[in-house]
Amino acid sequence: MIRVLLAEDMSMVRSALIALLAYEDDLEVVADVGRGDLVVPTALEVRPDVAILDIDMPGLDGLRAAAELHQKLPACGTLVLTGLARPAYLRSALSAHVLGFLGKDAPAEELAAAIRKVAAGERAIAPELALAALNVQENPLTPRELDTLRLAAEGSSVTEIAARLFISAGTVRNHLAAAVSKTGGRSRVDAVRIAEEMGWLSVGPRIG
Repeated sequence: MIRVLLAEDMSMVRSALIALLAYEDDLEVVADVGRGDLVVPTALEVRPDVAILDIDMPGLDGLRAAAELHQKLPACGTLVLTGLARPAYLRSALSAHVLGFLGKDAPAEELAAAIRKVAAGERAIAPELALAALNVQENPLTPRELDTLRLAAEGSSVTEIAARLFISAGTVRNHLAAAVSKTGGRSRVDAVRIAEEMGWLSVGPRIG
């Protein structure tokens, strides 16, 4: 029997996944949590063979939870199941020692097969994501340009961004102009859209 820990913040999705996995004779969901910061403590308590993690969760995102889980309980394989199946996420997931990476729209039988592979220490990555990751553009933005663009994406003004980052308004404008140029956008809004689509704003250190 393969013991599974499920981490998903949307209760309806979590319940549906538990119900789907209940049809598999060799899989047992031994614990489920709705927050990323509960993944490691729960895993240390129930000792699952595989942890299924959503990327966007309160407390701690799934990728950081995966990295921490690998450090504290390396015998537990991790599988990221996400509705944001972007190539940039896959690269970050692999860096966090994730073995499996699937979209939430994957068929139930594909998910079950992926869990079995991860439990056996094998990789289980959706082929279309693996191919896209090979062709994805590297992030050309510096950490400071990313910070500036993230705050712009939240709707912060140049003055507010300068105050948050402890830099001058002129430096903020320079960072935003560089981000527009590097992303190939036509405007600040366009640069934000492109960076979000590539997953650059969602992966990596966050401000504050």
